[in-house]
Parts: sequence; C-alpha cells; structure tokens
Amino acid sequence: MSIPEKDVKEILDRYKAKIKKTIKSDDFDLDPDFSKEYNVFRKHYLSKKLSLYEKLCNTFESIIRVRPKESEHKKLSDSIKFTHLNITPIGAASFGALSGFIIAILAVLYTIFIFVFQEIPKEDMLMQLLFPLVIVLLGLLAVKPITNIPHKLAASYRLKASNQMVLCTLYMVMYMRHTSNLEHAIKFAASHIQDPLSLDLRKIFWDVETERFTTIKESLDNYLEGWRDYNLEFVNSFHLIVSSLYEPSDERRLTLLDKALDVILNGTYERMLHYAHNLRNPIQILHMLGVVLSILSLIMFPLIGSFLGGLVKWWHILIIYNIILPILVYYIGVNLLNKRPTGYGETSIGFRIEKGSAFFAFLLGSLIVLLGLSPVILHYLIPDFDIDFGPFGKLLDYKCDADLCFGPYGVGAILISLLVPIGMALALGLYYKEKTKYLIKIRNETNKLEAEFSGSLFQLGNRIGDGIPSELAFEKVAENMQGTPTGNFFKKVSYNINTLGMDIEEAIFNLKNGAILDYPSPLIESSMEVLVESSKKGPYVVSNSLISISNYVNQVHVINERLKDLLGEIISSMKSMVNFLAPIIAGIVVGMASLIVSIIGRLGDLADKATSNTTGIDLGNVQSLSSFLDIREVVPGYYFQIVIGVYIVEIVYILSVLSNGIENGPDKIGEEYSIGRNMFTGTILYSLIAFLFILIFNALVIVIMQGLVPS
Repeated sequence: MSIPEKDVKEILDRYKAKIKKTIKSDDFDLDPDFSKEYNVFRKHYLSKKLSLYEKLCNTFESIIRVRPKESEHKKLSDSIKFTHLNITPIGAASFGALSGFIIAILAVLYTIFIFVFQEIPKEDMLMQLLFPLVIVLLGLLAVKPITNIPHKLAASYRLKASNQMVLCTLYMVMYMRHTSNLEHAIKFAASHIQDPLSLDLRKIFWDVETERFTTIKESLDNYLEGWRDYNLEFVNSFHLIVSSLYEPSDERRLTLLDKALDVILNGTYERMLHYAHNLRNPIQILHMLGVVLSILSLIMFPLIGSFLGGLVKWWHILIIYNIILPILVYYIGVNLLNKRPTGYGETSIGFRIEKGSAFFAFLLGSLIVLLGLSPVILHYLIPDFDIDFGPFGKLLDYKCDADLCFGPYGVGAILISLLVPIGMALALGLYYKEKTKYLIKIRNETNKLEAEFSGSLFQLGNRIGDGIPSELAFEKVAENMQGTPTGNFFKKVSYNINTLGMDIEEAIFNLKNGAILDYPSPLIESSMEVLVESSKKGPYVVSNSLISISNYVNQVHVINERLKDLLGEIISSMKSMVNFLAPIIAGIVVGMASLIVSIIGRLGDLADKATSNTTGIDLGNVQSLSSFLDIREVVPGYYFQIVIGVYIVEIVYILSVLSNGIENGPDKIGEEYSIGRNMFTGTILYSLIAFLFILIFNALVIVIMQGLVPS
C-alpha cells in the first residue's frame, strides 16, 4: 500500500525542521530580501525593448501556435532560460513566422496598390515588380533570424556575463580566504559585479527560496551546468571554490582557492589567444566588405544609371548602402563579438546627461542637416531659384522638362550636401561627448588607482603585519604614495579617521564623506570590505588577507595586459580604418563621382548643341551619344554624396562599437566615448577630403572642357 504524497511531504518537512534545529549551518540561513532582489534586478536588466519582445511573442503565440522542430525547441528553450525571458519556444517561433508573413503581405499589397492606382509603362514594369519581390524574399528569409532572436540575446548575455567572470571568481576567492562560507561569498560577489552575472547569482538564491532546489549547492550546480559548454574554466573554478569547503587543512583550503583563480586566469588567456588568431581573417573581410569594396563600387553607379537609361535611382543606392549594408556589417561584427572570451570587466559608473545638452546637440545637428537639404527645399519653394558661378556652373542646376525636374546637378549643391553628414556627426558626437566627458575622467582616474592598488595593498598589509594599527597604517601608506590616486584615496581615509573621528568602516564607506565615493571601483570597494570584515578577526588575518588580495589583483592585471597585447594589432587596424582609411576613401570616391557626373553633363550639353546647330547632315552617331550622355538619367551627385556621407556616419558608429567591444568587452562608457570622438574625427576628415576633391576634379573638368571647346 503506497503512502499518500501529502503524508510523505509532512514527514519530510518535520525531519527538515529537526535537522535545522540540530545543525547550525549558514547555508540554510537564506536572506529573503536578497533573493527577492532577483525580480527587481530582472525588471531593471530587461530593457523596454526586451519587454516589448516578450509581449509580442506572447501575443503572436495566442494568435497562431507555430511549433519548432524538436531539436530547435530544446535550443530555444535553453536560450530563453539563460536570458530570463518570460516566453516559450512556441512564442518565439510564432513571432518569427508571423513577422515574415506580414512583411511579405505588405509587399504584395504595395504591388497591388501601385498597379491599380498608377499607370506604369511597360518598360518600367519589371523594375516596379523587382522591388516588391525583393521585399517578399527578405520577409521569407527573415523568418529564421527573427525566430532565433533568443539565441542572439543569449549570445549577447553570455558575452556580458563572461566579462564579469574573472572579477566574480576574484571576489569569491577574496571572501572565502578569510571566511569559509559559500552563501556569503556568492552574496559578496553578486553585490560587487554588474548584471547580468549578478542577476544569475541572485537567481541561485531565488531558486532555493521558491523551493525549486533544497540547498544552495544544488542550485549552484544547476546554474553551472548551463555554462559547461561555453566556459569550462568558470565551472571548474567554482567547483574548486566549493571543494575548499570540505578541506580540513587550512593550508590545503587556501591552495584550492589560489588554484581556482589560476584556472580561470590561464583559461582566459588561452581562449583569448585563440580568439586573436582566429579574428584576423574575419576582420579583413569586414574591412573589405564594409569599407573598401562597398565604397569603391559606388563609383560605378553614375555610369550604371547612364547605361541603364535611368533605371537606377538614388533611393535604390540609399536602400543598399544606408539600410541593407550597415545591417549586414553590424550582423557580422556582432557575431565576432559574441565569440569573444571572458575579459576583465568594466568599472561601474552611472550615466547621467543633462537634458539641455541632449536637446542642444539634437537642435544643432537638425539645423545643419536642414541647411544641407536646402537645395531641395529651395527648389520646392522657389522652382526658378538658382545662382550662376561662372565656369563652375549653377548652384543647383536642375534640369527641367515640361512636367518633371531632375537634379540638383550643380557643384554648389554637392558641396552644400556635405552638411548632412556633418550635422548628423555633430549631433551624435556632442551628445556622446557630453554624456561621457566627466565619466571618462573619473574612470581614467579610477583605472590609475586600480593599477597602483596591488602595490599599495601589499604595503598596507605589511604595515599591519608589523604591528602598526590599521588607522596609522593608512596614514603611512598615504605618505609613501603621495601625489598618486592611491595616495589621495588613503589620505582621505586617514583624514576621515583623524579629523572627523570616524572608524575605518565609516571613513571608507560613509555615504557623505566616505573615501570610496571619489573612486567608484568595485575592486577597491570589495578589497576595503574584506579589510573591514577581516579586521574583526585580528591584525594577522587583516595582513594576510590584504597581501593575498594584492597578489590576486596583480595576477588579474598581468593577464589583462597580456590580453591587450594579443589584440593590439587588430584594434590598431580597426581604429585606423575608422579614423583614417574609410573617410579618405569615401571622400575620394565622392570627388570622382562628381567628376563623372560633371563630365557626362557637359558632354551631353555639347552633344545637344551639336545636334541643334547642324542641319542637313546625318547625325545618327551624335544623337545616340546624346541619348547615352543624358544627365537626367544619372544619379545626381547631391543625393550620391548624402548616401555616402550617411553611410560613413553609420560605418564609423558600427566600427567604433566593434573595436571597443573587441578591446574591452561590454564597456558602455568606453563605447560611447569612442563613438563621440570618432564621429568628429572620421566625419570631419571625410567632409574635408570630399570638399577638396570635388573642387579639384570639377576644376579639372573645366580645364579639359575648355581645351575641347575653342572659345
């Protein structure tokens, strides 16, 4: 006779209560407030975009349920679980299928609308059908990528989380060295690293609190299993840390903790070494696809438009170069970033920007872009407006028939169009500069402090080990490190102790006058917390803790510098591409395109004059040349330059994000600072090169034409 499940549960609960009374273990002492922070952190971490994605998936699943293949269902389920999304694999598949279907339906409706409400010549019918067919094809091809959004989110999540793993291991080892308690060590690490890894650590407690697992150890093992295929070093390091709990010998326990840090540091270096070697060819492909070939191929478009009788319009170039190609380059770049191994992590500093600064950047950029669009606006408002610049032709130079006007083809209009990319770059550059100018100073100062910190901790540990009280040891180290960020930090601690009468904890962590407020570094904060905690166990424990932390920090710093050396050549080539090669190549291409357009326009005018001034002569060849050189069928240099200029702004943005991501991992401050700086240098250089070559090449055309046409 089987025992009812309810009775079994009651018996188990009764014995659990007895065990809790007899065994005093901190592992069962869960902090409800800490575990509840998981939900708070989840809402904070998941942005509005991800929340919208969750709503769309759940809504589309309620409309139609598309079940993925069994193998794909398992992969989607793992990615969804990893990213803490509240959706199902069926919801993700339904969203992908319906999104592609909607795109295709919209393209079909557009085609029906065009053919019903517009009269289309037979010769243009193929071109009118081509665009909707391409959109339908893109809609069908988009089903798989949209369905795989959880995989992309999981890859991005792993990149951000893995960038905190070295610090996570460091903090746990630091804590476990003086207090052998797994639960408190995980809490300590979660409090000092950034999301998403801190979110994962909180979920370990949440799963115990919600009775999914009975112990922290079980919950931790379940979490680590998800990383086994992606970062084995992290898993092994955690297992070594857990193993140290069962060692009776203190010496053996400390050896295991040291080994845990060595495992993740050496594993990180080896993975980064392979990554750097495997990155060279993809980066070259990215440079060729995104910059060299893509920009150089633009030279052909003025001639293609002339050859094809005007079938190639400026908006076709815009769709290819300002929408499709940037998305493709970004997609390739993100895939490269997602393969990046774990790194050192970033300094946690909050963003803040004044609303007035953002508004000013947007307003200034909009006004400059509006000036760049003034040739089109002026022609729309005053169709006959134009200014003659002598041999350089007219300012706007629209070519008008009875019903239609084509252009602007004037050199002045092309030069004015340079204001469009300049305005966009200034708006983005000013915005990101204002957003990061103070943060980058704080971070640079903090990085200097972190670089010196291992040496100063070693000094502090030795002083305390020699029997000097901690309060006096801070003062002594501050004197030795005078004039450095570390010296200033310890000087502030000493001042708070001696002048304001604070104890060590208050001197460092006071919310108003604490020394840590000037140096927002999780590494420094955690080291000082270890100092405060270990001081309760005596000066010998404090001394050993600080010296061991000094050695750990030095190990991490050495590995971090070696990683930078590995990626140095690749980063240097990417930065030169952003700041130098791409703007110069694009500027020369714009100048050559204006040269081709100018030559076609002037030769076309000559052919027209030849046919109009000659009578009674067979001019078949001249007339065919005149139709071939019809300027109305050529993409205006004005639109051509705007497309290239906007593409340069996009490519500078994308390559800045990628170069910073490859160098530093997910580093928001460095990324936005890099974007702001490169927007100014790259786009301004492009505009100057384009301005000079447009003038030089058009002056060359004038000289050549004066030689062909006798005065």
